[in-house]
Amino acid sequence: MNITSFAFLCFFAALLVVYYIVPKKTQWGILLLASVGFFCVSGEPWLIIYPIATITVIYGGALYIHRVKEQKKKQIALSLIVVLCVSLLCVLKYFHLGLLAPLGISFYTLTLLGYLIDVYYELGEPETNILKLALFGYYFPTMISGPIIRYRDMKEQLFVAHPLQYQNVTYGMQRMVWGFFKKLVISERMGLVVDTVFNNYTVHSGFTVVIAAVCFTFQLYTDFSGCMDIVIGASETLGIILPENFDTPFFSRNISEYWRRWHITLGIWLKDYLFYPLLRTKFFTNLPKKLKAKCGKKTAKRITTYTAMLILWFTIGFWHGGVWKYIIGSGLLHWFYIVSGEVLEPVWKKLKTMFHIKEENKGFIFFQQIRTFVLVTIGLVFFRAENVKAACIMLGSIFKSWNPEIFWNGAVFDLGLDWIEFTIAIVSLLILLVVSRLQQKESIRARVARQKLPVRWILFYALLFYVILLGNYGPGYTAAEFIYQGF
Repeated sequence: MNITSFAFLCFFAALLVVYYIVPKKTQWGILLLASVGFFCVSGEPWLIIYPIATITVIYGGALYIHRVKEQKKKQIALSLIVVLCVSLLCVLKYFHLGLLAPLGISFYTLTLLGYLIDVYYELGEPETNILKLALFGYYFPTMISGPIIRYRDMKEQLFVAHPLQYQNVTYGMQRMVWGFFKKLVISERMGLVVDTVFNNYTVHSGFTVVIAAVCFTFQLYTDFSGCMDIVIGASETLGIILPENFDTPFFSRNISEYWRRWHITLGIWLKDYLFYPLLRTKFFTNLPKKLKAKCGKKTAKRITTYTAMLILWFTIGFWHGGVWKYIIGSGLLHWFYIVSGEVLEPVWKKLKTMFHIKEENKGFIFFQQIRTFVLVTIGLVFFRAENVKAACIMLGSIFKSWNPEIFWNGAVFDLGLDWIEFTIAIVSLLILLVVSRLQQKESIRARVARQKLPVRWILFYALLFYVILLGNYGPGYTAAEFIYQGF
C-alpha cells in the first residue's frame, strides 16, 4: 500500500477516527494493530515472521544484557545479536533474495539495534512489554523509509495518552499535503525525464545528460523528503512528533554540511553506533601512536580519522544497495570529497586571501552551494545509473557534444515532458526553492499561523488544489514507489 494511494488515505482516515474515540490508554495498541495491518497489506503477509523473530531476539537480548553482571557475557550477547541481525539483513537484501526481504527491513533493523546498543551502554532501561517494543520497532509511519527513531526519545510519546488537538491535526495535514506536492507534482515529473535518458544513456550526450542528472537529484530529494513530510505529518496528527530527516540540504556550502542536512537520522545513527565506537577500538586507539613517529602527531591523528571515515562511508554506500554503483555514488565518492576538502583547506585559504574573497560574501556562498550541488549530482549519477560503467559513460558523454540548441529547437521537450508539463515542473521547483529559502529563516508553518484565518485557509486550499489538479495520479496511473522504500 503506497502512502500516496487512495487506499492509504482511507486507511489513515479510519485509523485517525478510531485512534481518538477509543480509551486513551489503548491508543498505543491501536497503533500496533495498524502497523501490523499496514505491513501485511503493503507486502507479502507471511514475511511478518522476520520482524517477529527480530523483535523476539532483540527483546530477550536487551533483558539479558541488562540483568547479567559479567561484562564479558554482555559483550558476547551484544556481538551475537548484532551479527545475527546484520547477517540476516545482508542475506535478504544483497544476495538476490529481494522477494524474501520484508518491508522496511533496513530501517527496523537499525532502529532496534540502536535500542539494544543503548541498553548495553546503560543509556536507557529495557522495555519489559514486548508488544510496546514491537510498536517502537514497527511504527507504521517510519516503516517504509524512516526516519530512524530512538527508544529513549520516543517512549514517552508512543505510549502516553494523546487527546485530540486541533493544532496537531491541522499542522500534520498541512505537512502531508506539502509532501504530496513534492512527490506527485515534482518527483513524478522529474522521473519521466530521468527514465527517458538513463534507460537509453547510449544515445544521449551533452546537455541532455546534464538535464537528466539534475532532474534525478531533484527527483530523489522531492521523493525522499516528500515521503518524510507525509509520514512526519501523519504521525503529528496522532500527537507523535518524529525527528526531522532533512534540513534544506541544497543550501549546504560543502559536502560535510550537506550530510548533516540530508538523511539526518541515518547520519546520527552511524556516527553514534559505528563511527565513534570504531574510533574507540584497540586498533584505532593504537594507530596514532604507531604513526606518530613517522608523520607527526597531527598527521597521525588525521590518518586515523580518515581511515575510520573510509569504513563509515563504505558502510553507507553498501547499506544503500550492496553493489559498487551505490558504494561509490553514496559512499566512497563523498569520503573523497570530504577528505580532499580538508586536506586542501590551506590551499583554499591562500586562494581566498589572494583574491580577497570574504567568507560570508553572498556571491561566494552561492558559488559554494552550486559547487556542492554539482558534486552531489555527480555522485547521484552513479546512484541512478545501471552500473559504474554506465555512470562513467554518461559523465564522459557530457563533454562529447556541445548541444545548447536543445533549449530552443524543442528537443528538450522530447525527454518525457512536453512544454506544459515542463513549465509546471519548473514553476513547482521555484515554489519549492522559495519555501525552502524562507524555511531557513523561520518555520513556514509559524509564518502561516500568524496570518488571519481566511489567509491560512486560502494558502492551504491553494496548495491542496494545486496537488489535486497537477499531481500525477488517478486511473491508469500508478505513482512510483518511494525510491528509498527499497533500501
